[in-house]
Amino acid sequence: MTVTKDESGREGADGEGDVPGGDRDTPGDGYVPSPRRLERERHKRARARRATAIAALSTLVTAAVLYLVVVSAPGWARTKETFFDVQYAREALPKVLEGLWLNVRLLLVCGAAVLVLGMLIAVARTLRGPVFFPLRVLAAAYTDFFRGLPLIINLMIVVLGVPALRLQGVTVDPVLLGGTALTLTYSAYVAEVFRAGIESVHPSQRAAARSLGLTNRQALRFVVLPQAVRRQVPPLLNDLVSLQKDTGLVSIGGAIDAVRAADIIAGRSLNYTPYIVAGLVFVALTIPMTRLTDWVTARMDRQRAQGGTT
Repeated sequence: MTVTKDESGREGADGEGDVPGGDRDTPGDGYVPSPRRLERERHKRARARRATAIAALSTLVTAAVLYLVVVSAPGWARTKETFFDVQYAREALPKVLEGLWLNVRLLLVCGAAVLVLGMLIAVARTLRGPVFFPLRVLAAAYTDFFRGLPLIINLMIVVLGVPALRLQGVTVDPVLLGGTALTLTYSAYVAEVFRAGIESVHPSQRAAARSLGLTNRQALRFVVLPQAVRRQVPPLLNDLVSLQKDTGLVSIGGAIDAVRAADIIAGRSLNYTPYIVAGLVFVALTIPMTRLTDWVTARMDRQRAQGGTT
């Protein structure tokens, strides 16, 4: 191997610009990158610029093709007037945003209730011992029933059926009843997510906790549940994203949320632009949580790959 000196007088292997510890540009150490490294970095930047240009060009071409296909359709003029009227959009936006506040409140309240009830059901399904058999059966029946029952039917049964019973002391508020239906359905899904997380914890974790003197309850609370919840954060966030969208279904009971506000304007004007406005508002509300879910998932995958998360 030929040993050469660079301009700073440092010795290095000929043609080897990436020796260990030699590619860190520490201020004040007189380091000069080798021509090979400079060439490689130029090549990487050129590839990145080329990839960006190709992606932008393909996106523009795809958008142009879709635009031409849509605007050249025979019924585009009528569709544009019915679904994309700027005047009705301006009229609907304030009302839709006012109704959206109800959807946000439902998301916060129902989301918290779903997490608590789902955790209780999951714990009930994982209890050990014959004495807890009836509790396990009831928890399994609950999850099977509400996971199989369509949400729209559950909402109709609760929102329309409960007031028909005329029970004393039972609310007939469509917002509360709709939130109850959402909680019943989504807690069944979240319970299965929690149960999967609990069962993914190796039995040796519980055995180690018991060997240290912890009771079964303490082992579950301090050892098993923290690991289970940490592992199931991404699917839990996905369920919250779905709950955020489905809060619009409470409008079937007459609650004035974003969807119902759009429906009122559309029914009066016979123009469907308010529905487009409501849909775009929900999309704008959902995208940040979706991106948060992707970021959390990627972060946990990196930690797991590095051995940072069990």
